[in-house]
Amino acid sequence: MTLLWISIIILFIILVTRIIRIFELSRELKGEEGDDHIVTDKEGRNISGFFVLFTAGFFLFFAWLHNNFSNKLLPEAASLHGPEIDKLFNITMGLIIFVFVVMHIILAYQIYKNFYRKGRKAFYFAHSTKLELIWTIVPAVVLSGLIVYGLRVWDDVIYPDAKDPVVIEIYAKQFGWTARYAGNDGKLGGTDFRLIDDTNELGLKSDEHVGDDVIVKGEFHLPLNRPVLFKFRSRDVIHSAYMPHFRAQMNCVPGMETQFEFIPTKTTQDIREITKNPKYNFVLMCNKICGSSHFNMQMDIIVDKEQDFNKWISEQKTWGASSVTPTANL
Repeated sequence: MTLLWISIIILFIILVTRIIRIFELSRELKGEEGDDHIVTDKEGRNISGFFVLFTAGFFLFFAWLHNNFSNKLLPEAASLHGPEIDKLFNITMGLIIFVFVVMHIILAYQIYKNFYRKGRKAFYFAHSTKLELIWTIVPAVVLSGLIVYGLRVWDDVIYPDAKDPVVIEIYAKQFGWTARYAGNDGKLGGTDFRLIDDTNELGLKSDEHVGDDVIVKGEFHLPLNRPVLFKFRSRDVIHSAYMPHFRAQMNCVPGMETQFEFIPTKTTQDIREITKNPKYNFVLMCNKICGSSHFNMQMDIIVDKEQDFNKWISEQKTWGASSVTPTANL
Protein backbone atom coordinates (compact mmCIF):
# COMPACT_ATOMS: atom_id res chain seq x y z
CA MET A 1 0.00 0.00 0.00
CA THR A 2 2.85 2.39 0.79
CA LEU A 3 4.42 1.75 -2.62
CA LEU A 4 1.02 2.24 -4.27
CA TRP A 5 0.47 5.62 -2.56
CA ILE A 6 3.97 6.79 -3.47
CA SER A 7 3.35 5.81 -7.09
CA ILE A 8 0.01 7.67 -7.13
CA ILE A 9 1.62 10.84 -5.72
CA ILE A 10 4.46 10.72 -8.26
CA LEU A 11 2.03 10.19 -11.14
CA PHE A 12 -0.16 13.06 -9.89
CA ILE A 13 2.83 15.43 -9.82
CA ILE A 14 3.82 14.38 -13.34
CA LEU A 15 0.21 14.89 -14.52
CA VAL A 16 -0.03 18.39 -13.03
CA THR A 17 3.34 19.32 -14.58
CA ARG A 18 2.21 18.13 -18.01
CA ILE A 19 -1.11 19.99 -17.76
CA ILE A 20 0.66 23.24 -16.88
CA ARG A 21 3.03 22.78 -19.78
CA ILE A 22 0.14 22.12 -22.20
CA PHE A 23 -1.61 25.24 -20.93
CA GLU A 24 1.54 27.32 -21.53
CA LEU A 25 1.98 25.96 -25.05
CA SER A 26 -1.65 26.64 -25.94
CA ARG A 27 -1.29 30.29 -24.86
CA GLU A 28 1.85 30.67 -26.93
CA LEU A 29 0.08 29.27 -30.00
CA LYS A 30 -2.86 31.66 -29.49
CA GLY A 31 -0.53 34.63 -29.05
CA GLU A 32 -1.94 35.38 -25.61
CA GLU A 33 1.36 35.41 -23.75
CA GLY A 34 1.84 39.20 -23.87
CA ASP A 35 3.23 40.68 -20.66
CA ASP A 36 1.64 38.05 -18.43
CA HIS A 37 5.06 36.52 -17.72
CA ILE A 38 6.06 39.62 -15.72
CA VAL A 39 5.66 39.05 -11.97
CA THR A 40 3.20 41.45 -10.34
CA ASP A 41 3.33 42.85 -6.81
CA LYS A 42 0.48 40.54 -5.79
CA GLU A 43 2.26 37.47 -7.16
CA GLY A 44 5.46 38.44 -5.36
CA ARG A 45 3.54 38.81 -2.10
CA ASN A 46 1.81 35.46 -2.59
CA ILE A 47 5.07 33.67 -3.38
CA SER A 48 6.74 35.07 -0.26
CA GLY A 49 3.75 34.08 1.87
CA PHE A 50 3.74 30.55 0.47
CA PHE A 51 7.44 30.20 1.22
CA VAL A 52 6.82 31.15 4.86
CA LEU A 53 4.03 28.56 5.03
CA PHE A 54 6.30 25.96 3.42
CA THR A 55 9.05 26.66 5.97
CA ALA A 56 6.62 26.35 8.87
CA GLY A 57 5.22 23.13 7.40
CA PHE A 58 8.72 21.74 6.96
CA PHE A 59 9.55 22.44 10.62
CA LEU A 60 6.31 20.75 11.71
CA PHE A 61 7.10 17.74 9.51
CA PHE A 62 10.58 17.48 11.04
CA ALA A 63 9.09 17.64 14.55
CA TRP A 64 6.60 14.91 13.60
CA LEU A 65 9.38 12.68 12.27
CA HIS A 66 11.42 13.15 15.44
CA ASN A 67 8.43 12.46 17.68
CA ASN A 68 7.36 9.31 15.82
CA PHE A 69 10.66 7.74 14.79
CA SER A 70 13.30 8.73 17.36
CA ASN A 71 12.34 5.62 19.34
CA LYS A 72 13.44 3.51 16.35
CA LEU A 73 17.08 4.34 17.05
CA LEU A 74 19.40 2.02 18.95
CA PRO A 75 18.66 1.32 22.62
CA GLU A 76 20.80 2.94 25.29
CA ALA A 77 24.54 2.34 25.04
CA ALA A 78 25.90 -0.92 26.44
CA SER A 79 29.50 0.19 27.06
CA LEU A 80 31.15 2.44 29.62
CA HIS A 81 32.18 5.06 27.06
CA GLY A 82 28.88 4.76 25.14
CA PRO A 83 26.97 7.52 26.99
CA GLU A 84 29.82 9.94 26.24
CA ILE A 85 29.63 9.04 22.54
CA ASP A 86 25.86 9.58 22.65
CA LYS A 87 26.38 12.93 24.37
CA LEU A 88 28.84 14.02 21.68
CA PHE A 89 26.39 12.92 18.97
CA ASN A 90 23.47 14.77 20.60
CA ILE A 91 25.50 17.96 21.03
CA THR A 92 26.60 17.84 17.38
CA MET A 93 23.08 17.15 16.09
CA GLY A 94 21.61 19.80 18.39
CA LEU A 95 24.04 22.38 17.01
CA ILE A 96 23.30 21.37 13.41
CA ILE A 97 19.53 21.55 13.97
CA PHE A 98 19.83 24.92 15.74
CA VAL A 99 21.84 26.44 12.86
CA PHE A 100 19.50 24.88 10.29
CA VAL A 101 16.37 26.30 11.96
CA VAL A 102 17.85 29.77 12.54
CA MET A 103 19.16 30.06 8.98
CA HIS A 104 15.82 29.03 7.46
CA ILE A 105 13.91 31.44 9.68
CA ILE A 106 16.21 34.23 8.49
CA LEU A 107 15.78 33.08 4.88
CA ALA A 108 11.98 32.98 5.18
CA TYR A 109 11.94 36.42 6.84
CA GLN A 110 14.10 37.95 4.12
CA ILE A 111 11.95 36.46 1.34
CA TYR A 112 8.77 37.69 3.06
CA LYS A 113 10.17 41.16 3.72
CA ASN A 114 11.88 41.73 0.37
CA PHE A 115 9.44 40.25 -2.12
CA TYR A 116 9.24 41.84 -5.57
CA ARG A 117 7.59 45.26 -5.79
CA LYS A 118 7.41 47.29 -8.94
CA GLY A 119 9.88 50.17 -8.87
CA ARG A 120 11.74 48.84 -5.81
CA LYS A 121 15.51 48.53 -6.22
CA ALA A 122 17.66 46.00 -4.40
CA PHE A 123 20.28 47.30 -1.97
CA TYR A 124 23.74 46.65 -3.38
CA PHE A 125 26.04 45.31 -0.67
CA ALA A 126 29.51 44.35 -1.92
CA HIS A 127 31.76 43.76 1.08
CA SER A 128 31.99 43.79 4.89
CA THR A 129 35.17 42.72 6.65
CA LYS A 130 33.35 42.60 9.98
CA LEU A 131 30.71 40.16 8.70
CA GLU A 132 33.32 37.98 7.04
CA LEU A 133 35.29 37.79 10.29
CA ILE A 134 32.13 36.86 12.23
CA TRP A 135 31.00 34.06 9.92
CA THR A 136 34.57 32.71 9.72
CA ILE A 137 35.71 32.95 13.35
CA VAL A 138 32.48 31.84 15.07
CA PRO A 139 32.13 28.54 13.13
CA ALA A 140 35.88 27.92 13.45
CA VAL A 141 35.75 28.30 17.25
CA VAL A 142 32.62 26.14 17.61
CA LEU A 143 33.92 23.38 15.31
CA SER A 144 37.34 23.42 16.99
CA GLY A 145 35.61 22.90 20.34
CA LEU A 146 33.66 19.94 18.94
CA ILE A 147 36.83 18.44 17.44
CA VAL A 148 38.79 18.74 20.69
CA TYR A 149 35.89 17.23 22.64
CA GLY A 150 35.53 14.42 20.09
CA LEU A 151 39.26 13.63 20.12
CA ARG A 152 39.23 13.39 23.91
CA VAL A 153 36.35 10.91 23.80
CA TRP A 154 37.91 8.96 20.92
CA ASP A 155 41.33 8.74 22.60
CA ASP A 156 39.75 6.95 25.56
CA VAL A 157 38.59 4.24 23.15
CA ILE A 158 41.56 3.70 20.82
CA TYR A 159 44.40 4.25 23.33
CA PRO A 160 43.61 1.65 26.00
CA ASP A 161 45.14 1.78 29.45
CA ALA A 162 43.47 -1.16 31.20
CA LYS A 163 45.93 -3.45 33.04
CA ASP A 164 44.24 -6.82 32.55
CA PRO A 165 41.92 -6.73 29.53
CA VAL A 166 40.42 -9.66 27.68
CA VAL A 167 42.31 -9.60 24.37
CA ILE A 168 40.31 -10.52 21.25
CA GLU A 169 41.36 -10.38 17.63
CA ILE A 170 38.61 -9.78 15.07
CA TYR A 171 39.68 -11.11 11.69
CA ALA A 172 37.76 -9.94 8.61
CA LYS A 173 37.55 -11.42 5.15
CA GLN A 174 34.99 -11.48 2.36
CA PHE A 175 32.43 -12.22 3.73
CA GLY A 176 32.71 -13.23 7.36
CA TRP A 177 34.28 -12.66 10.77
CA THR A 178 36.49 -14.82 12.97
CA ALA A 179 37.19 -14.04 16.64
CA ARG A 180 40.41 -15.17 18.36
CA TYR A 181 40.92 -14.94 22.11
CA ALA A 182 44.32 -14.68 23.73
CA GLY A 183 44.84 -17.56 26.13
CA ASN A 184 45.88 -17.56 29.78
CA ASP A 185 49.06 -15.62 28.99
CA GLY A 186 46.95 -12.71 27.71
CA LYS A 187 48.93 -12.51 24.46
CA LEU A 188 47.86 -13.46 20.96
CA GLY A 189 50.07 -15.73 18.91
CA GLY A 190 51.99 -14.28 15.98
CA THR A 191 50.67 -14.25 12.41
CA ASP A 192 52.04 -14.12 8.88
CA PHE A 193 49.87 -13.76 5.79
CA ARG A 194 52.17 -16.16 3.90
CA LEU A 195 51.01 -18.96 6.19
CA ILE A 196 47.34 -18.66 5.21
CA ASP A 197 45.96 -21.85 3.71
CA ASP A 198 42.91 -24.11 4.00
CA THR A 199 43.96 -25.38 7.43
CA ASN A 200 45.30 -22.09 8.80
CA GLU A 201 43.01 -19.33 7.56
CA LEU A 202 44.31 -16.77 10.09
CA GLY A 203 47.97 -17.34 9.16
CA LEU A 204 48.99 -18.27 12.72
CA LYS A 205 52.64 -18.96 13.49
CA SER A 206 53.82 -21.66 15.86
CA ASP A 207 55.17 -19.61 18.80
CA GLU A 208 55.01 -19.66 22.58
CA HIS A 209 51.68 -17.79 22.68
CA VAL A 210 49.58 -19.33 19.93
CA GLY A 211 48.95 -22.71 21.57
CA ASP A 212 46.31 -21.50 24.05
CA ASP A 213 44.51 -19.12 21.66
CA VAL A 214 40.79 -19.82 21.19
CA ILE A 215 39.18 -19.34 17.74
CA VAL A 216 35.39 -19.05 17.34
CA LYS A 217 32.93 -18.28 14.56
CA GLY A 218 29.22 -17.46 14.49
CA GLU A 219 29.25 -15.65 17.82
CA PHE A 220 31.73 -14.51 20.44
CA HIS A 221 31.30 -13.74 24.13
CA LEU A 222 32.36 -10.80 26.30
CA PRO A 223 32.52 -10.52 30.10
CA LEU A 224 30.41 -7.89 31.86
CA ASN A 225 32.20 -4.91 33.45
CA ARG A 226 35.66 -6.02 32.32
CA PRO A 227 37.90 -4.23 29.78
CA VAL A 228 38.00 -5.87 26.37
CA LEU A 229 40.86 -4.99 24.00
CA PHE A 230 39.99 -5.66 20.36
CA LYS A 231 42.65 -5.99 17.68
CA PHE A 232 41.56 -5.98 14.03
CA ARG A 233 43.03 -7.48 10.87
CA SER A 234 41.74 -7.98 7.33
CA ARG A 235 42.73 -10.56 4.75
CA ASP A 236 41.53 -8.88 1.56
CA VAL A 237 39.86 -5.44 1.45
CA ILE A 238 39.04 -2.70 3.95
CA HIS A 239 36.21 -3.78 6.22
CA SER A 240 34.81 -1.85 9.16
CA ALA A 241 34.10 -3.60 12.45
CA TYR A 242 30.96 -1.86 13.73
CA MET A 243 29.44 -2.70 17.11
CA PRO A 244 26.57 -0.19 17.27
CA HIS A 245 25.27 -1.09 20.74
CA PHE A 246 28.71 -0.40 22.20
CA ARG A 247 29.15 2.78 20.12
CA ALA A 248 32.37 1.42 18.66
CA GLN A 249 33.71 1.21 15.12
CA MET A 250 37.13 0.61 13.60
CA ASN A 251 38.43 -0.03 10.09
CA CYS A 252 40.04 -3.42 9.42
CA VAL A 253 42.88 -2.64 7.02
CA PRO A 254 44.91 -5.25 5.09
CA GLY A 255 48.55 -5.23 6.14
CA MET A 256 48.11 -3.43 9.46
CA GLU A 257 46.57 -3.93 12.89
CA THR A 258 44.05 -1.50 14.41
CA GLN A 259 42.44 -1.60 17.83
CA PHE A 260 39.99 -0.18 20.35
CA GLU A 261 38.93 -1.02 23.88
CA PHE A 262 35.68 -0.78 25.81
CA ILE A 263 33.98 -2.13 28.92
CA PRO A 264 30.58 -3.82 28.41
CA THR A 265 28.03 -2.59 30.95
CA LYS A 266 24.94 -4.58 29.94
CA THR A 267 24.50 -8.30 29.45
CA THR A 268 22.62 -9.82 26.55
CA GLN A 269 19.80 -10.62 28.98
CA ASP A 270 19.69 -6.94 30.06
CA ILE A 271 19.29 -5.71 26.47
CA ARG A 272 16.58 -8.30 25.81
CA GLU A 273 14.64 -6.99 28.79
CA ILE A 274 15.15 -3.36 27.69
CA THR A 275 13.94 -4.08 24.14
CA LYS A 276 11.29 -6.57 25.33
CA ASN A 277 12.59 -8.96 22.68
CA PRO A 278 13.77 -12.37 23.96
CA LYS A 279 15.76 -12.96 20.75
CA TYR A 280 17.53 -9.59 20.63
CA ASN A 281 21.34 -9.77 20.35
CA PHE A 282 24.27 -7.42 20.23
CA VAL A 283 25.86 -7.64 16.80
CA LEU A 284 29.13 -7.09 14.98
CA MET A 285 28.63 -5.96 11.38
CA CYS A 286 30.68 -4.56 8.53
CA ASN A 287 30.14 -0.85 7.94
CA LYS A 288 32.07 -0.68 4.67
CA ILE A 289 30.55 -1.76 1.36
CA CYS A 290 33.13 -4.50 0.82
CA GLY A 291 31.51 -6.54 -1.94
CA SER A 292 28.44 -8.39 -3.14
CA SER A 293 27.75 -10.17 0.19
CA HIS A 294 28.63 -7.21 2.42
CA PHE A 295 25.14 -7.34 3.96
CA ASN A 296 25.85 -10.84 5.25
CA MET A 297 28.89 -9.91 7.36
CA GLN A 298 27.32 -10.18 10.80
CA MET A 299 28.35 -11.94 13.99
CA ASP A 300 26.39 -12.15 17.24
CA ILE A 301 27.96 -10.79 20.43
CA ILE A 302 26.95 -12.36 23.72
CA VAL A 303 27.73 -10.45 26.93
CA ASP A 304 27.76 -12.69 30.01
CA LYS A 305 28.39 -12.19 33.67
CA GLU A 306 32.03 -12.97 34.33
CA GLN A 307 31.45 -16.42 35.82
CA ASP A 308 29.35 -17.42 32.80
CA PHE A 309 31.97 -16.02 30.44
CA ASN A 310 34.74 -17.97 32.19
CA LYS A 311 32.66 -21.12 31.92
CA TRP A 312 32.04 -20.54 28.22
CA ILE A 313 35.69 -19.81 27.37
CA SER A 314 36.84 -22.89 29.30
CA GLU A 315 34.59 -25.06 27.13
CA GLN A 316 36.17 -23.85 23.86
CA LYS A 317 39.00 -25.76 22.21
CA THR A 318 42.35 -24.02 22.07
CA TRP A 319 44.44 -23.85 18.93
CA GLY A 320 46.96 -26.28 20.40
CA ALA A 321 44.26 -28.78 21.40
CA SER A 322 42.60 -28.75 17.99
CA SER A 323 43.29 -31.28 15.31
CA VAL A 324 45.14 -28.70 13.22
CA THR A 325 48.89 -28.61 13.66
CA PRO A 326 50.35 -25.08 13.81
CA THR A 327 52.43 -24.15 10.82
CA ALA A 328 56.11 -23.76 11.55
CA ASN A 329 57.75 -20.36 11.80
CA LEU A 330 59.03 -18.83 8.60
